Amino acid sequence: MSKLETAKGFKHSKPGLMLGIGGSAFGAFGIVKDLKKARSEADTLKLINAAVGALALVTSTLLLVRELRQLAKNDVLAD
Repeated sequence: MSKLETAKGFKHSKPGLMLGIGGSAFGAFGIVKDLKKARSEADTLKLINAAVGALALVTSTLLLVRELRQLAKNDVLAD
């Protein structure tokens, strides 16, 4: 197996998915900062942008959690 194939497989492995969820959690700090700044400046456009970013972050995290659960369900050694 080549290094490229190994790297592609990591994305769909349990450690890869956990790393993705961790990255999403870390990204939440930036979203919160943007929301606070938009509120303090009373900038509606920035507030909408931060809200859409938060929604995208939640959606991507939920997709990663679903894939992690699916991986656990298909794991033969887990039973």
